Amino acid sequence: MAETVTGSRPTACCEGAATVVLPPELGSAGTACESTTLVVQDMHCGGCMRKVETALLAVAGVRTARANLSARRVRVTYVAGSTDAERLAGVLGGIGFPASELVAEPVAAAESHDRDLLRRLGVAGFAAANIMLLSVSVWAGIASDMGPAVQTLFHWLSALIALPAVAYAGQPFFQSAARALSRWRLNMDVPISLGVLLATGMSLYQTVRGTEQVYFDAAIMLLFFLLIGRFLDSRMRSRAVGAAANLAGLRAQSATVLDPDGSTHRIAARLVEVGQRILVAPGEHIAVDGRVRKGVSEVEESLITGETMPRGVAAGAEVHAGTSNISGPLVVEATATDERTLLAEITRLIEAAEQGRGRYVRLADRAARLYAPAVHVLGAATLIGWMLAGAGWEEALTIAVAVLIITCPCALALAVPAVQVAATGRLFGNGLIVKAPDGLERMAQIDTVVFDKTGTLSLGEMQLVDADAIRPRDLEAAAALAVTSRHPYSRAIVRAAEARGLTVRAAGDVSEIPGSGLQKGAGACEQRLGSAAWCGVESDAQESGVLWFRRAGAGAPLAFRFEDRLRPDAADVICRLQDIGLQVELVSGDRQAGVARAAEEVGLARHLGEQKPADKVARLDKLKADGRKVLMVGDGLNDAPALAGAHASVSPATAADISQSAADAVFLGDRLAPVVELIVVARAAHRMALQNFGIALGYNMVFVPLAVAGYVSPLIAAVAMSASSIAVTANAVRLRTRRLAGAITATAAKGSRS
Repeated sequence: MAETVTGSRPTACCEGAATVVLPPELGSAGTACESTTLVVQDMHCGGCMRKVETALLAVAGVRTARANLSARRVRVTYVAGSTDAERLAGVLGGIGFPASELVAEPVAAAESHDRDLLRRLGVAGFAAANIMLLSVSVWAGIASDMGPAVQTLFHWLSALIALPAVAYAGQPFFQSAARALSRWRLNMDVPISLGVLLATGMSLYQTVRGTEQVYFDAAIMLLFFLLIGRFLDSRMRSRAVGAAANLAGLRAQSATVLDPDGSTHRIAARLVEVGQRILVAPGEHIAVDGRVRKGVSEVEESLITGETMPRGVAAGAEVHAGTSNISGPLVVEATATDERTLLAEITRLIEAAEQGRGRYVRLADRAARLYAPAVHVLGAATLIGWMLAGAGWEEALTIAVAVLIITCPCALALAVPAVQVAATGRLFGNGLIVKAPDGLERMAQIDTVVFDKTGTLSLGEMQLVDADAIRPRDLEAAAALAVTSRHPYSRAIVRAAEARGLTVRAAGDVSEIPGSGLQKGAGACEQRLGSAAWCGVESDAQESGVLWFRRAGAGAPLAFRFEDRLRPDAADVICRLQDIGLQVELVSGDRQAGVARAAEEVGLARHLGEQKPADKVARLDKLKADGRKVLMVGDGLNDAPALAGAHASVSPATAADISQSAADAVFLGDRLAPVVELIVVARAAHRMALQNFGIALGYNMVFVPLAVAGYVSPLIAAVAMSASSIAVTANAVRLRTRRLAGAITATAAKGSRS
């Protein structure tokens, strides 16, 4: 399904109702764009990925095309009305890459593909086992002792088993190679198919002639090992599918619409309109973003907010698409639907990160692009060289086929993307969305972390600090005034009263005086809640972070003191950051006293208060001049310049839109632990990317010369080629579950709070 993107300036577009940063090539201001995701078959290597992107970029109106090799998808952004998903799929089909718009459940499609490969693998394995029994009899001389006729019979029996098995089990390779050749291009399945067919054809030819040079066992074993590699590679890719693909399973496919007359009817979730009310039964996924109009329940939203505990909701509460209703039925009024929901926005952000091009990904792409034509040149040179050296055409061709098979650049092309997808999936599971294509690479380099205070180190939520010292009747009376206001201090009083178990009822006839406070009644019945001057407190008794409550005839005004509540795991996170060798500072625009108090509470020695946006940027520049690589963690408009100027940056999901646009990553929920997880995973991903480069390059340095020298048969080449691709993907998949030193898992963080 395509979604509309409207550009308001050269570097930003509006996607649905959410603002996202898109590449500069999106064009001039005011350009309306659409995006779609295509599932691409037969995209197995870096060369295939390059051909797919090049073909799509050649289509008039297409601005960007970003292929995801691990998930075999491509994300295309194009000028609205210039083309559509069907035409783009047709273009890819025209160059031998059948494609379709992503509408089906990706997990189901992957499982169907794996089952098909497994069936073909079983046929190849059964045929290989039986042919091997016959071949052992021939090799051991048992068949020849019985006479030439028995040996010839064994060869023909091998042919009868091998020919139908090769025809069925080899179809994934043959079909892909045929599509490529029909479009005058090569892919990795061309040399594979050539090797299998040549070995089978040569064996049939020798069987007809009655000679001993029969290789049916080698042909079917070659196919058997290739299918093992393809099946394991497919399974590994399924496990490495990014969080964006996994989020598709959260989307409700249908919704029960509640009509004005009380009747209900079921429609597709994408057809729900803003303002409609839907009925959500217990156990169902909520289909839209909306506001609860009726009902009381709990909502499980761990994959949206990062919080593992269900959240209680009642009338007036906001809920999001993709979350699950747990206990009671709810009536929800839709405020955002389909591609405009929070779930869709998160999916787009993750897709952008998974399909982006970091420095290492671009390096691997260039290497694979140069590597692909070199493979075929090397194969041809090997064939010619061995024939010039006096080898027969059969031997020379067999060696050339082994070279073609063993030099497939799949491992090199998968080296970094597989790590990137695995890292992105793990981080999302811990409540963090990486937006920038090279964000993980820069995160791995940081050695200094600078925190803002309000809304970052703290929750940006005021808390009544002396609630227990206030008499219940005074707190209840003040809350009756405060409940009529949306001021942060007023809301904190109401929360404190509710936490004490008091009944909060809105007082009547309450007026709010801007800049002063709340007032109810007059004369002997007057009540005031507000500033010191408004409540008649002497000027020298005024202090910040305080509201005063005065009731006529009740004596001196009562002080309500507030402070911004720190995130529950802030101190633990600061400690862990320092434990992994990072310098941590607190730089805030808040008052120096409040900043010093917060720094002392979390154990920070370096802190600066009353810093304007320009001062924060100046501090980052000073650290940069000292050779430091700084991660800025902040929210709010005043942090946007610092976030943009830091080496890397992170914002909470509650941050202002401009701050999220400037940040490289966004963390969800109230916990600060995802910041530690981000740094630790980024460092591990960096190490694993280098390991994968080493695996891919080491494999080629060892096996390619051996293949050219004639020491590697096509069978061994197939095993080695498959093993290299599986090795780099398996190494990347380890990152999803690997226990990393310094990381704070959700379980550990939860335990630290309890």
